Amino acid sequence: LRELEAAQRALLAEHEERIHLLEMERRRLHNDIQELKGNIRVFCRVRPLLPEERERQRGLPHLHFPPQDPRSVVLTRPDDSQVGRERRLELRYDFSFDRVFPPAATQQEIFQEIQLLVQSALDGYPVCIFAYGQTGSGKTFTMEGPEPPGGAESRGMIPRAVRHVFLGARDLAGKGWQYDFSASFLEIYNEALRDLLLAKGERGSDLEIRRLGPDSDELHVPNLTWVPVETEEQVLELLERAGSQRSVARTGLNERSSRSHSVFQLRIRGRHTARDLRCA
Repeated sequence: LRELEAAQRALLAEHEERIHLLEMERRRLHNDIQELKGNIRVFCRVRPLLPEERERQRGLPHLHFPPQDPRSVVLTRPDDSQVGRERRLELRYDFSFDRVFPPAATQQEIFQEIQLLVQSALDGYPVCIFAYGQTGSGKTFTMEGPEPPGGAESRGMIPRAVRHVFLGARDLAGKGWQYDFSASFLEIYNEALRDLLLAKGERGSDLEIRRLGPDSDELHVPNLTWVPVETEEQVLELLERAGSQRSVARTGLNERSSRSHSVFQLRIRGRHTARDLRCA
């Protein structure tokens, strides 16, 4: 029995070593694939018309999405330089991106394009997902979901990414990895930084962006609130808390616009105690 037990222990140790080597190889290959796809990728998403916009115009006749090419969008307009009763020529402008999402695209379709990047964050690589666009173009909807919160299909990229991270961490726990997560949410409004996770009525200290050290390119915000999170529901609560403290100013384009930039950060720290490994 002792010999059998010793043999089983040796076999178990051999399998654990092989699993570890395969996991490290997976991380390397996964990162290689992401770099081959491009360390910087640009997607274009066109939101659907709002009800009041549908009353003024029929569809989006000036936008065309080639069905055979999911990376292109074509803008057209009549050439106003033509005179008389001649048929006006149509001017055409072709744009190419890493991926184009037409108005009918779902939140899940968007997330499918970025979920491999989310896995990279769990593997210890810094990842930034950045939404940029005109006031009212749908940035907050894409990143956070609708207000008030809707069903699971309308969840934004932040709750979807966090859920993917938690599920991945649970899977890696069986391979000896343990993870800690904490989140922050700040706003840059009129060039000033505001902590959106402070308690109601609490006044925070002045915030500024600094380098971690004189020889470091990594930035941080001293005194920013970081909240430990373990579930997607906790992140949704933070989004709701942050949303209630956003600066709201009416603009000529959209009275619901906050005219501010917000930054959600999820800090991931992993450790493999048996092998003395760390990732962040």
